[in-house]
Amino acid sequence: MWVASWQGGVVYFKDGKVRATYGPGDGLGTGRVNDLYLDHETALWVATEGGLSRIEDGRVSTLTAKGGLPCDAVHGLIEDETKSFWLYMGCGLVRIQRSELDAWFLDRNRRIKTTLFDLLDGVKSHAGTFNYAPRMASGKDGKVWFVPFDGVSYVDPGHLSSNPLPPPVRVEEVTANGITYDPAANGQLHLPPNIRDLSVRYTALSFVAPEKVRFRIKLEGQDTDWRELTDRHVQYTNLAPRSYRFRVLACNNSGVWNEGGATLGFSVDPAFYQANWFLALCVLLLLAMLWAAWQWRVRQLRHQFEMTLDARVGERTRIAREIHDTLLQTFQGVLLRLQIVSQLIRERPNEAQQSLDNTMELAAQAITEGRDAVQGLRDSTVQSNDLARAVNALGEDLATAPASHGSPLFRVTVEGESRELHPILRDEIYRIAAEALRNAFSHARARKIEVEIRYHDDQFRLRVRDDGRGIDPAVLLPQGRQGHYGLPGMRERAAEIGGKLAVWSELDAGTEVELTVPAARAYRENGLRSWFSRRLTSKHQ
Repeated sequence: MWVASWQGGVVYFKDGKVRATYGPGDGLGTGRVNDLYLDHETALWVATEGGLSRIEDGRVSTLTAKGGLPCDAVHGLIEDETKSFWLYMGCGLVRIQRSELDAWFLDRNRRIKTTLFDLLDGVKSHAGTFNYAPRMASGKDGKVWFVPFDGVSYVDPGHLSSNPLPPPVRVEEVTANGITYDPAANGQLHLPPNIRDLSVRYTALSFVAPEKVRFRIKLEGQDTDWRELTDRHVQYTNLAPRSYRFRVLACNNSGVWNEGGATLGFSVDPAFYQANWFLALCVLLLLAMLWAAWQWRVRQLRHQFEMTLDARVGERTRIAREIHDTLLQTFQGVLLRLQIVSQLIRERPNEAQQSLDNTMELAAQAITEGRDAVQGLRDSTVQSNDLARAVNALGEDLATAPASHGSPLFRVTVEGESRELHPILRDEIYRIAAEALRNAFSHARARKIEVEIRYHDDQFRLRVRDDGRGIDPAVLLPQGRQGHYGLPGMRERAAEIGGKLAVWSELDAGTEVELTVPAARAYRENGLRSWFSRRLTSKHQ
């Protein structure tokens, strides 16, 4: 015994016990069960609101509109003498060959062929609920009886008219972005780029029941499967640039399909940014950008390496200048004092002893200078910002040194209001001035040595002049002379601080060393701001 209910589900009883139950979870059609039919091959057919189900050997399969039924709701079913199934459905009376059903249950991907009898054929139907069953029966004369909502109807399967002619199909027109094209004009349509809206109109000829013609369409290149509909037009949006092939099939009122159908080939041209050459150009541009970024990174790393290398070379050069300007100068003074001691030690031992003591003090000073050079090459040499006072103190020390030839007149003059210099730049200026003064006191044999310091709005200027015997022209050359590093060191310091060093000298006419540095680099405060501030101050005064 098979039992079903309007709440859904089917139960199998045998020997007074429930042997099996089937529901939607097992593959049975959803909704209420309207009818049961046990065929001659021991398969149970179940009419449900969710399709036609078959239970055989414990397996459940359900055929719905996706498989080819006109609709899903099945109110009743019966099998006639010709092995055809009749389904009374919400959309009408449907006839299906048993061979079609068997083929579908073997291959669920195919669509079955059906014959639909609806209101146009005199079949009244609705999707409402019926109170009595069975709703379908087969008479001894082969007629199939069914119960509509207002009486009793029958159909005689042996006297049904059939339309064996497949309807001819034709594609009538194509409209793309509001422009209509005639598909018969040529075999392949070329549509412009950027097709946002495409409409294809088609038709099929049938004089028997044109309103019952159905279509299957497929746009190859866009659709993956056939679509079945009754409309005679279809729309597509945002078609990509490529070639397409539109196919349409049609069937008549008897379900006879024109399998050849009609075909329309067309292509959508690409816009310039969709063309292959543009995409290739974009790829090349991207590769070029990546290559440029890689080159930029390589140059950046190379620049960082060169900066590090330049910094190391600059530090070594700075150390060399520091040693030349401090230790070598001091040791040169020590050597001169030792020479004096060597000359006095036999004839005037007391003076020699005094000179030796001074030499020891100078050696101790050299040790201190060496320690300071090693531990604080970057510390400020001039602790205060009074450059004139520091230069004046250095000149007085050099004037009293034993290596000085005589006692030249030394003077320091300052023009303009004294300003605060950058510490590193101030030290370099002091080193340049010290080197120029040492050369003047040690080698010029001058009667007068002058230092002029000028603070101007446009630039800072340092000038060291003497009236001595001048400098050998070979020493004044840019490459200097082998073993002499004073002038090259001065030029290097001037270049590092962004200044300009000029050296003028003639034999027996003296020497002049001039250093100029732009105000923007020399002063701590910006030169323009300083000028405005002084102008405002003068106005208020």
